Amino acid sequence: MALLLNILWNVPGLGFIPALFWLLAAVIMALTVIGLPWARACLMLAGYSFMPFGRRLVSREELTGAPSFGTGPLGVIANVLWFLLAGIWLCISHLTLAAAAAVTIIGLPFAWAHLKLAAASLFPVGKRVVPNEVADAVEFGQGRVALDRLREGSGERPWKQR
Repeated sequence: MALLLNILWNVPGLGFIPALFWLLAAVIMALTVIGLPWARACLMLAGYSFMPFGRRLVSREELTGAPSFGTGPLGVIANVLWFLLAGIWLCISHLTLAAAAAVTIIGLPFAWAHLKLAAASLFPVGKRVVPNEVADAVEFGQGRVALDRLREGSGERPWKQR
């Protein structure tokens, strides 16, 4: 089903156009030394824009179980800069496209894809695009750890963010 939706997203839905713009942005950012962290994020979002169905965004730290540049203090700074300079505008554009796609019943899956891309475009540094099955396994692992802590009687509420 995801393959069919990805084909429909790209052929009549013109979903490949945002992917091409993300690729262009990645090339432009890679030409500067300071833009390299964002170039990697742009490449990731290009792939996600090209095939948004059957895939989700997860934190690299949650995926690997180890801290990384993108999830540490420098990643936060990179994400804040991204949000202020590009993220908010990209999010607004995807929200507008989602509203336009949601006008018809046939457009609802495409509206959902634009909503996923809107969320991804806000803070992309330190994230990875993975198949839905991998994202489910990551969430299951987090739930298992939280349940184990609760069963140990640590007194914490592991489902609440600190």
